[in-house]
Amino acid sequence: MDYFENLTVWGAVKDAADILIVSYLIYRMILLVRGTKAVQLLKGILLLVLTWALSTWLNLYTLKWVMNQLFPFGIMTILIIFQPELRRALEQLGRGTLFSRSSLEEHDISHPINEVIKAVQYLARRKIGALIVFERRTGLGDYIETGIKMKSAISSELLINIFIPNTPLHDGAVIVSGGEIMAAGCYLPLSENPFISKELGTRHRAAIGISEVCDAISVVVSEETGHVSLALNGQIVRDIKEESLISKLFDELRQTNAKKTGRSWNITWKFWRRKGGDGHG
Repeated sequence: MDYFENLTVWGAVKDAADILIVSYLIYRMILLVRGTKAVQLLKGILLLVLTWALSTWLNLYTLKWVMNQLFPFGIMTILIIFQPELRRALEQLGRGTLFSRSSLEEHDISHPINEVIKAVQYLARRKIGALIVFERRTGLGDYIETGIKMKSAISSELLINIFIPNTPLHDGAVIVSGGEIMAAGCYLPLSENPFISKELGTRHRAAIGISEVCDAISVVVSEETGHVSLALNGQIVRDIKEESLISKLFDELRQTNAKKTGRSWNITWKFWRRKGGDGHG
């Protein structure tokens, strides 16, 4: 009550500005970490904080003692864990891009899917190996940094040229985000699942591996058989049919609040019409 009794107009304006600035900074930090694996780490930290609060409220002495022993190292641990994100924030602040509009805006997914399918058809017919990863809710910033940054408009011709054998970028993965090719030649974590078929090589294990650590979706072309596979949620569908691949990509990548009803039927119809042609035009 004393606060409101002594509150002046100027004081209210300052307090409101203070709250808005801090809220906006928190919002930008959330957008910054949203593009990395730090989201899962933040959830873990939040769980620890809730556990500490619960132990304090219920007077669980042993649990409270354990949590109190962990918290003194919390600041140093956070600095170590979030070192890549903090470095990226400082770099963006220096470039003046920290407060720019987010690149994770709504985009038309029909064009990226169209171009990827055309490239995959061409590569599969010629048994040219390829790995294309679509970024979804969990960002792939850490993996983008391992490759050659491109940030190019996506096209089937560019994708085909990237994966042509004996070129500098053909061995790594291409990462697609926001309708653009963000990077090529990227290194991805390999799955250590012992139940994966021995027939699958490094490219397929990388596709499964990235889908195990985040919600990315990967399209793989085998250089041995020319078969196309789809990896999602730690699982892989081998030799997937074209119409199934189109439908699955559209369903997984569709932005629920920006797409018109029936768009998936239009995309599928366009590809069905093209099946009578050479598949690349």
